[in-house]
Amino acid sequence: MALLATVLVAGVWAWGVEELVMSTGTSVYDTGLIDQLNAAFGERFGVRVKVIAVGTGAALRLAQEGNVDLVLVHAREAEDEFLWGGWGINRRDVMYNDFVLVGPPDDPAGIAGLESAAEALRHIAAAQARFLSRGDESGTHRRELALWEAAGVTPSAPWYMESGKGMGDTLVQASLMGAYTLTDRGTFIALRDRLELQVLVEGPLNGGDPLLMNPYGVIAVNPALYPDRNYVLAMAYIGFLTSPEGQRIIDEFQVNGERLFVPMALSREPRFEQYVPQDWRR
Repeated sequence: MALLATVLVAGVWAWGVEELVMSTGTSVYDTGLIDQLNAAFGERFGVRVKVIAVGTGAALRLAQEGNVDLVLVHAREAEDEFLWGGWGINRRDVMYNDFVLVGPPDDPAGIAGLESAAEALRHIAAAQARFLSRGDESGTHRRELALWEAAGVTPSAPWYMESGKGMGDTLVQASLMGAYTLTDRGTFIALRDRLELQVLVEGPLNGGDPLLMNPYGVIAVNPALYPDRNYVLAMAYIGFLTSPEGQRIIDEFQVNGERLFVPMALSREPRFEQYVPQDWRR
């Protein structure tokens, strides 16, 4: 099957277009970044990109089941498990943003301005202030659980609740409930005008807690396991995403005048650890 199966004419896809299927986290979808990247990729390569936006855990399960061609996610531990299982190959670092702790303006737990996210969670637990977790095995949920562990706290009902939904829906629900939650900065900025929530604990993009850094990786599904998936297009997409053009789109992407993501694929120094699980020598 030829890579350039068709062309984009007058903004309308012609018949016979090839399709690349990717699963990704909700943050790159909710912010609109993935739409810009896919439009540029589609125009260059004459293909259509179908996006399934779910939490990282669900995105990786779709790949394990052979339902997508590649994944773009943000939970390195889960990504490493995916690589160790043989489901994915050719991982690349793409970009990073950060997490922030947000909550109601009256801040009942008094966490505003704290430098440590773990300390903020201890305050929330001590006050038994409402906290809404995604509870969906996403990259955000995994990071939240790691932060509770770092805080030495096991959160529990009735003050700790789970939405079971994506980041956007969770933020809206937390706003209505007057609850705290952990969110990626990009989704919060994209929805901020609709929310009665404020950033109370900063991530590293604004000089905050380094534990709130949020890197993203892209991984192709292993064609040895799923030969019917479109491995050629998956590798073309990975190449585009990590190319100077793809990195420029990421670097220039803004919502409401604010930069949301920092590209990290281009480096003069070798970074071999991005291609393999971090504990590959075990």
